[in-house]
Amino acid sequence: MMDGHRLASCGQPMQLAFVPRDIGKALAYWTGVMGAGPFFHLPHISLENTLYRGAPTAPDFSLWLGYWGDMQIELIAQHNKAPSIYLDAQDDHRLHHICILVDDFAAALQAVEKLEPLQSADVPGGGAVLYAQPAVGPIIEILKPAPGTEALFAMMRAAQHGWDGQDPVRPL
Repeated sequence: MMDGHRLASCGQPMQLAFVPRDIGKALAYWTGVMGAGPFFHLPHISLENTLYRGAPTAPDFSLWLGYWGDMQIELIAQHNKAPSIYLDAQDDHRLHHICILVDDFAAALQAVEKLEPLQSADVPGGGAVLYAQPAVGPIIEILKPAPGTEALFAMMRAAQHGWDGQDPVRPL
């Protein structure tokens, strides 16, 4: 069993992520009902050295990132059929994963060493990501951000404060 305190001490939970079947409906829900946003669209992402269950893969996916207060909401759509955690669980309502932002990737890997590793990749610019499955609950994403990522997230979070609902989806 994993020591939850060890994982909690690795970094801040900062994101709730979903893999909806219908991005338009998900965006309408998060912006119109929940008041999250604006969402920033990052199209056709391809991470380097991606492994899914230990085998190389190359998912092509897009992200929509927005803030609901101080919590980042991520919506994901995969465009190809490459094996990935995103194709495993498309669901309009279910939480897919929780992201924890870490400074010390090695310490975070030790904290999740007893969890089932699902997917990992290098993030361009010097970051890394690992998705692991606990026995109960959503997938956990451990993200070591590349330089500049935290400033980008801060810009997105700042856009939410005082947002008037106009331009709910913005290119990045």
